[in-house]
Amino acid sequence: MTRAALLLLADGRFPAGGHAHSGGAEAAVRAGLITDAASLEEFCRGRLHTSGLVAASLAAAAALGVDPGDLDAAADARTPSPALRAAARRLGRQLLRAARATWPCAGLDLLARRFPKGAHQPVVLGAVAQAAGLEPLDAAYCAAYESVGGPATATVRLLGLDPFDATGVLARLAPATDRVADRAVRAAREALDTGVDALPAASAPLLEISAEVHAARTGRLFAT
Repeated sequence: MTRAALLLLADGRFPAGGHAHSGGAEAAVRAGLITDAASLEEFCRGRLHTSGLVAASLAAAAALGVDPGDLDAAADARTPSPALRAAARRLGRQLLRAARATWPCAGLDLLARRFPKGAHQPVVLGAVAQAAGLEPLDAAYCAAYESVGGPATATVRLLGLDPFDATGVLARLAPATDRVADRAVRAAREALDTGVDALPAASAPLLEISAEVHAARTGRLFAT
């Protein structure tokens, strides 16, 4: 195992398509819910403990070896918004394409054949982490960090927010990210024994509704 693989996987320059997504931040900016660093922190904290927790638990479970078909169905059930489900599969396809070029292995080839239209991104993330020799906790951290790192980066572009302020938000969220990653791994280990119903299903209805509104808009800067 090499921790350098985690740095590569979490790097925003890894060609997994995340740069085109704001994690709901663009819709929140349009609605006046994110206006500065303080409101960005509130938004990210809520996202971390809902969709971030769900994504982290799915990724950890995939890294543990829980069946990806079961996990993909669980991800569908936890994502009411058709726009978000479609986006998750697009991101999953792009991540898998990049990962197969970076860490070629039979397991990732099999995943691509099994899900020709793409699996949900957290499911792919966990499988990629496993292929890269990482632990379930690494996969959980990567998913949890993505859930807040994407909106923070996007808000710099959307509002012209000072990058130092955005980075400060992420630093203040670090303890909560630790707790979410730990909780995600505990749930994933339970799911390995008892099934995917043991995974968190924390909901964020406003994110789901905003995603549908955002998908219908023209002139969007980000896909989500």
